Amino acid sequence: MNSKERQEVRQELEALAIDYWYEVDFNWGQQAHAFYTADAEFTTSLKTRRGHQEIRDFYHARQARGARTSLHVVQNFRVGSIAVPRVDVNYIMSLYAADGEGVQPSKPAIMVADVRETLVRQPDGSWLYSARTLKPLFRDDTPTTG
Repeated sequence: MNSKERQEVRQELEALAIDYWYEVDFNWGQQAHAFYTADAEFTTSLKTRRGHQEIRDFYHARQARGARTSLHVVQNFRVGSIAVPRVDVNYIMSLYAADGEGVQPSKPAIMVADVRETLVRQPDGSWLYSARTLKPLFRDDTPTTG
């Protein structure tokens, strides 16, 4: 893969990550499971969820807790190994979140995490996550839904 192709893949995958976290922040993650392969693993610091149903259940449980304001901010996005149809990426994700409706008091991120993902290109050219792992690097005492 040449430099231009690698840059195009990076831009596609960074845009997908931003779209995913937008879905989580502004649609309660109701369609988040659709970003994953059927056998995907989504690992937080608390638990691994496998497959569409467990991922869907996680986001339904998150919504059932009540109002929450969150922003997942993607930074320092980088592409690791590319062995099409598989690509590994990582980035830093800063989470700003609090229970309740906005506007919330402005505070530092409640968590800064190292996010590692594996994506698989689908026959139609789209990408789906086959694995996502969030490893907290910094946290405060605000509860996450992880």
